[in-house]
Amino acid sequence: MSKSRTDMLMEKLRDLQASSGEVEAAAIVSVDGLSMASMLPQGIEEDRVSAMSAAMLSLGERIASELTRGELEQVNVKGDNGYVILTSVGEEAVLTVLARKDAKLGLILLDVNRAVDALEQIV
Repeated sequence: MSKSRTDMLMEKLRDLQASSGEVEAAAIVSVDGLSMASMLPQGIEEDRVSAMSAAMLSLGERIASELTRGELEQVNVKGDNGYVILTSVGEEAVLTVLARKDAKLGLILLDVNRAVDALEQIV
């Protein structure tokens, strides 16, 4: 019996978290703001993360376009408690990753890009 799309997405999110101890959570969201799969800690609302991720991606696309920066690849937000990294997955989804404040961003971005390549085959 083959795995469902959600199961395959969850597997890729688990792989991403396992590849780096600095990734605290991850979610894949449609550009419409609907959750496709997520691995979020307790206390973080999946629907809220989905809606904010889609909104940030849309705003990032508009900024990149208006300021002639080309096609949007990624939006990074740094806060006192860590990072939020939003990365386009094809034209239909966004990968949202929460990383620790002391994270080595270069390594996380490498892992995120690998995850996006794998997720594009599923989405």
